[in-house]
Amino acid sequence: MLYTASVNERSHLDLGGLWVPIVTPFTSDGSVDEDSLSQLGRRLLNDGAAGLVALGTTGEPATLSLDERKRIVTLCAAECAAANRPLMVGAGTNSTDATIHEINQLTTTSNVDAALIVVPYYTRPSAIAIVEHFEFVADVSPVPIVVYNVPYRTGRGLGEDEITRLARHPNIVGLKQAVGSLDWDTLEVLRRSPNFAVLAGDDAFIAPTVLMGGAGAITASAHLCTAQFAKLVSAARAGEVERTRLLAAMLLPVVDAGFSEPNPAVFKGALHQLGELETDQLRKPLTSAGPTAISQLLAAAAAIPK
Repeated sequence: MLYTASVNERSHLDLGGLWVPIVTPFTSDGSVDEDSLSQLGRRLLNDGAAGLVALGTTGEPATLSLDERKRIVTLCAAECAAANRPLMVGAGTNSTDATIHEINQLTTTSNVDAALIVVPYYTRPSAIAIVEHFEFVADVSPVPIVVYNVPYRTGRGLGEDEITRLARHPNIVGLKQAVGSLDWDTLEVLRRSPNFAVLAGDDAFIAPTVLMGGAGAITASAHLCTAQFAKLVSAARAGEVERTRLLAAMLLPVVDAGFSEPNPAVFKGALHQLGELETDQLRKPLTSAGPTAISQLLAAAAAIPK
């Protein structure tokens, strides 16, 4: 296959550490709350996030207009540039052409370091067709690609052979692996492609994924206790097994409470209660979390030593 992408200096992007897929705050009239977004991004980076992911699943991109998505990328890029940290942008769709168009729309006016591209959903292509989709997108993308493997959302997933093939593409630099476990395929990818950045995509499996060679994590739970989640990833990367175990056990109730209702409802509710967001609104069909779930998350976070 002929790779035609312009693999520029950003292809050596270090994906290691804690990435936070930032929520999209809304004002009381339903528009994007730009002030809260900027302030939250700044706080997450100051608290130890290695980088931000704009327009990940947690950012509700499917319910945002293109103009809103562009503005969110611009605001997040400004905060990342000020902190000298990278920005990753979710740009995947269930269409190859639309994905390429989205990448070009979201990366041409802002300093974006990578695009997070989900396995095509709903259309349920074959495994080889998914691989070819990613290769075609990576061939022409102006920024490096991080593959997002999340079969419980897409209806299709990638196994070790497919991921290992994608890892050989010079413009595919990493994988967000969200398969609900540390499974055999993930272990084989870590073994067979040690220089390929695997990021834990399920917050409960950060410790084992990183201890087995993963580069880091993309972690919605880290909207709260950000510094502690950053310490967890750092300890696991350093091979500090006992410290990693203790941190993971301590943070597990935060993960459990945060995902007790559809993401990102509980996190938005908690951030609103903490005064970081003007509202806890989500775009329909998602709805706000109930008070019990929010209280449980806040209590779990409050129990974590600073």
